[in-house]
Amino acid sequence: MALDEIMLEAEERMDKAIDSLGEAFTNVRTGRASAMVLDRIRVEYYGVPTPINQMAAIKTPDAHMLVIEPWDKGTLGAIEHAINASNLDLSPSNDGSVIRIAFPSLTEERRRELVKKCKAYAEEARIAVRNARREANSAVEKEVKEEGLPEDEQRRAEARIQKLTDSYIAKVEEHFKKKEAEVMAI
Repeated sequence: MALDEIMLEAEERMDKAIDSLGEAFTNVRTGRASAMVLDRIRVEYYGVPTPINQMAAIKTPDAHMLVIEPWDKGTLGAIEHAINASNLDLSPSNDGSVIRIAFPSLTEERRRELVKKCKAYAEEARIAVRNARREANSAVEKEVKEEGLPEDEQRRAEARIQKLTDSYIAKVEEHFKKKEAEVMAI
């Protein structure tokens, strides 16, 4: 495996870590209504698990309310059940034609808990980035042993890998700071 391939593979793995972090952050409620909170919820629709946004219009009439208006009114109960079954701590109210979900304002204590949760997600992403670095460095060492690459090439490759790692760790920090500010905003 050439050094360029090793770098590309490491970069792909680091990108996946950042994408995973972004997904984890979208599931953290901030007290504001966001349709992205419902992205992972699947509703049994004619025997097929279907995302809510593919079977209903999701609207945000104000900052603390989501309104789900299904195209097939017969699915109201199934959507309500799926939201209740998810562990998002949301309480939908069904009025027969739409489902309303109120997002209460977060208390200071709850905000701090959410920041801790976000910090844990960020640390998982940092670990994933470091693991990608470790595997890339191992692949470089293997290249040196098997292909007889010069040691100065190895040092240059490891320096490039470290520089890449530092940039991705900075991206993780940037995402975390942004999410922390969002969660702590009143």
